[in-house]
Amino acid sequence: MGTLAQKAVAEARAWIGTPYHHQASAKAVGTDCLGLLRGVWRALYGHEPEVVPAYTYDWAEPQGEERLLAAATRHMMRLPRCEAQVGDVLLFRMRARSVAKHVGLMAEAGPAPTFIHAYSGHSVLESPLTPPWQRRVVAVFRFPEEGQ
Repeated sequence: MGTLAQKAVAEARAWIGTPYHHQASAKAVGTDCLGLLRGVWRALYGHEPEVVPAYTYDWAEPQGEERLLAAATRHMMRLPRCEAQVGDVLLFRMRARSVAKHVGLMAEAGPAPTFIHAYSGHSVLESPLTPPWQRRVVAVFRFPEEGQ
């Protein structure tokens, strides 16, 4: 069956091609980046860790609230960025000094790392984790061995 990380990556890859749709989380129908993570979590544990309130495209930027970072901290183990491995969750700041508001799942490591994410204007895709993306990573999290 594989490790938890392998299961997470396999599930995320099953979402590739799902159209981008803000606040959605339905494989092959529509999802945003958080919806993809929610779908992977449901596949791993059978439920979501908490109810996700409605959110805007700016993810609380005007207030400077780190809502996504706080939620990840409540439910997953935070790791140093240099310890990111396949299956880990990556949180991104899309601009310097802004809140973390994008999330993806590391799919490949090594000399050609990749991550899977839902990106506005695109579907769910596996992208190279290039230096510009790497610079945006603000936090790395690992799924818990047992669902919460």
